[in-house]
Amino acid sequence: MREEVIENKKLKTEPNLRDYKKICETFSWKLAEKEVAWFPNKKINIAYNAVDKHVKTWRKNKVALRWIGKNWSPDNPKKETRDYTFLELSLLSNRFANILKKLKIKKGDKCFLFLPRVPELYTSFLGIVKAGAVAGTMFAAFGPCGLKDRLQNSGAKILITNGELKKRIYKIENDLPDLKYVIITDGKTESGHRFAEIDYRKEMNEASEKFNVKKMKPDDHAFMLYTSGSTGKPKGVIHSHKAILVEHMTSKWVLDIKDGDVYWCTADPGWVTGVAYTIFGPWSNGATEVVYEGRFDPEIWYSIIEKYKVSVWYTAPTAIRMLKKAGDVYKKYDLSSLRHLCSVGEPLNPEPIRWGLRAFGLPFHDNWWQTETGGILIANYPCLPIKLGSMGKPIPGVTVGIVDDNGNEMPTGKVGNLAIRPNWPSMMKEIWKRPKKYKSYFKKNWFITGDLAMKDKDDYIWFIGRADDLINTSGERVGPFEVESALIEHPAVIESGVIGKPDPLRGEIIKAFVILKENYKADKKLENDIKLFVKRRLAGHAYPREIEFVKALPKTKSGKIARRILKAKELGLKIGDVSTIENY
Repeated sequence: MREEVIENKKLKTEPNLRDYKKICETFSWKLAEKEVAWFPNKKINIAYNAVDKHVKTWRKNKVALRWIGKNWSPDNPKKETRDYTFLELSLLSNRFANILKKLKIKKGDKCFLFLPRVPELYTSFLGIVKAGAVAGTMFAAFGPCGLKDRLQNSGAKILITNGELKKRIYKIENDLPDLKYVIITDGKTESGHRFAEIDYRKEMNEASEKFNVKKMKPDDHAFMLYTSGSTGKPKGVIHSHKAILVEHMTSKWVLDIKDGDVYWCTADPGWVTGVAYTIFGPWSNGATEVVYEGRFDPEIWYSIIEKYKVSVWYTAPTAIRMLKKAGDVYKKYDLSSLRHLCSVGEPLNPEPIRWGLRAFGLPFHDNWWQTETGGILIANYPCLPIKLGSMGKPIPGVTVGIVDDNGNEMPTGKVGNLAIRPNWPSMMKEIWKRPKKYKSYFKKNWFITGDLAMKDKDDYIWFIGRADDLINTSGERVGPFEVESALIEHPAVIESGVIGKPDPLRGEIIKAFVILKENYKADKKLENDIKLFVKRRLAGHAYPREIEFVKALPKTKSGKIARRILKAKELGLKIGDVSTIENY
């Protein structure tokens, strides 16, 4: 492993974890409970912590949400922009909670959102959780099959959507016996369906701004998301109200949120990052947040950072690679407001980190977590050196181990299963209606993540690959991420996906699917050059023996390369659930 370290002195941020080791030794989640708001008798509400608690402070009139519509333009920055203070978010979400009360929604009922990143998504989500119901989110790109899987399995009673997206629900309405109401945010309601359609605007205008937030037990269900595996239907991961403890603390430790910051998380709330680190953690810390409804566009993104003086930026490796691919566009903009950059969604290769330093004078800080973990558990912190390619170190209060298939800890430097000691506050509470699946995550008092990793002598954790992605070639185990990282360091390669392909001689060979930069021609000479390039950087066995040049790679809507799709197509297998795959 080649170690490349960026020292803390190169960072522009003031660290929160000034003495990481000491804090880890003395920290307890009992202490962290003092950082969030509680009701009497040890009751809590995660939405109250996100917004309402600030109404009693000087932050009452501070901008919480700076919404930027999809038709926004730097030439007309006032078009499709709206600011919402913490007070306004509190009152709007109270109104929506009262709508649910009128519809007799009770504790634990599932209420799902099927909307683009519009203000109604955020205010409705908060209102659902305030009412004691369970909020679920779905990407606006979902088709009828993806919607059916989630709404049918969850037994959702309410769906909040708009006049355009609701047409997809009509195609599956007879398969959704539990769905009672569809709330239409833009007022275009219809009759004649097996559920009642409700005019959001009308009801919001009539609803009271006063609502007694439901006081919940810490383990009561608050929100759920569906995540797809390599086989079977998507599974419903449920989180509780006490998840706010991890989300609040990691927004301080990892995202380094401070009162003067303008924070932008580019994730959609259909993905857990868009919930934990847009709606909950940063708002709990009083952040002013930017939300952009539109699609990725380098010019627009840089314009938003410049115009609204974004200082803390949390995005995905795919987006970083796409910005890098756009070349020197960033030089046209004043991006000096940026002080801290973070990344999540898939492991961050070293090259995008180096590019961040070249483009912004700042490195992107990778961190690791999953839908099931509910919050960041391993991170590169502002106060610690970055080892390029490493996931960083565990957060205080969390114990990380590398274990074999029997749950036994492995020595430093050995590859094994990435495992976490259970019962951190944001750990999933259950897999909805699948208790056996939930139990399958645990072995010998470890939560087995499904990722393979290695711990070095300094306790940095290194991602190797998904356990089911690991390639066994000529008796050697190779992680696809390692090969992908080497591939994108080649000057012709912008992105790659790597799989293991069965081979009668070697068991498996490494096959790479490669996207080339513009002005490079796919031919045998370039293919051989790329192979040799990777072979020299990794090992004689750890290079792609086959390379296929492609125009695009299948990705989840959260930006992860869907290797299982590449492998299934290569081997002629059934592809399985594709509801979370972009453009498939």
